[in-house]
Amino acid sequence: MKVLQSLRSNLSEVLPDFNQKVAMGYTGFFGIENKTNALFAPLICATQDKNVDLATSVAIAFAKTPMVMAAEAYSLNQYCKGRFALGLGSQVKAHITRRFSMPWTDKPARQMREYINALHAIWDCYEQGGPLNFLGETYKHTLMAQEFVPYLEGFGRPRILLGAVGPRMTELAVDLASGLITHSFMTEKSFREVNLKTIEARLQKNNKPRSEFEIHLPLLIATGSDEDEYKKNIELRRQRIGFYSSTPAYRSVLDAHGWGEVQAETQKLAKAGRWNEMGLPITDAMLDTFAVVGEPKEIAPKIKQRFGDFIDTIQSSLELKNEETQYEIIKAIEEI
Repeated sequence: MKVLQSLRSNLSEVLPDFNQKVAMGYTGFFGIENKTNALFAPLICATQDKNVDLATSVAIAFAKTPMVMAAEAYSLNQYCKGRFALGLGSQVKAHITRRFSMPWTDKPARQMREYINALHAIWDCYEQGGPLNFLGETYKHTLMAQEFVPYLEGFGRPRILLGAVGPRMTELAVDLASGLITHSFMTEKSFREVNLKTIEARLQKNNKPRSEFEIHLPLLIATGSDEDEYKKNIELRRQRIGFYSSTPAYRSVLDAHGWGEVQAETQKLAKAGRWNEMGLPITDAMLDTFAVVGEPKEIAPKIKQRFGDFIDTIQSSLELKNEETQYEIIKAIEEI
């Protein structure tokens, strides 16, 4: 099993942390889009080492036009010598319309299909020349001059990994992407019953080998170098699960376990701005279901038991104060 490690959100901390982890043996990293652009941290790291794998998990697609995303991702893949993967996600309506002030069609899977097709049309124009003439329902790109074509270093376009929760976006990932990134707010049960069945059926329909499709899991891990850190990380993961559970679009995952009513509780807390209380409705049973919880030596065996037969890559945001303990966990996961 492969492991990608989260890059720091504070850009001033990215390089010291990255260089330390590369020296220890980490081989893959991803940038996240919360406090900054998801592509910034991978770009910074590529200035130091172009032999590691770099990705976004995820860059918010609908927050940018396909033209902006196409140019940024293509250029970064050239600089990374073909080792960059563009992880895309749609986000939810409130963020796209109210935070980013960008178009939302209420058919996100259909909009994402158009978005990815637009990316490829733009990349085709870069690589093959000729006119650009992409005419979709939401996105239209009909102008390209040579002056605006990125430098072509021979490494081609980045692989696309698509973030998906429901069956329609999962089908789209199989149709148009090299892999799927699950949401952190998922469980073994929900993924097996919804996403994995959908993936298998769609691969068969498209006559696409499973070996050509990656499944990435951004896994919540609760452990610690000592008892105090262990307890702290458990509560941090409980808080994160509560935050995710407040989103109506994710209620289906709770419903799969008979916990749907928790969504109404956490949504009320979110609307009241009581962010520090988001973890209160999350029981120990829910914590153990959404996260892998245990002492450091227990983490890899639990991951193997729950996900070893279908997850190809673990995306880890684990940050322990003892780096050696953390890397021992990573190495154990890589041996699965």
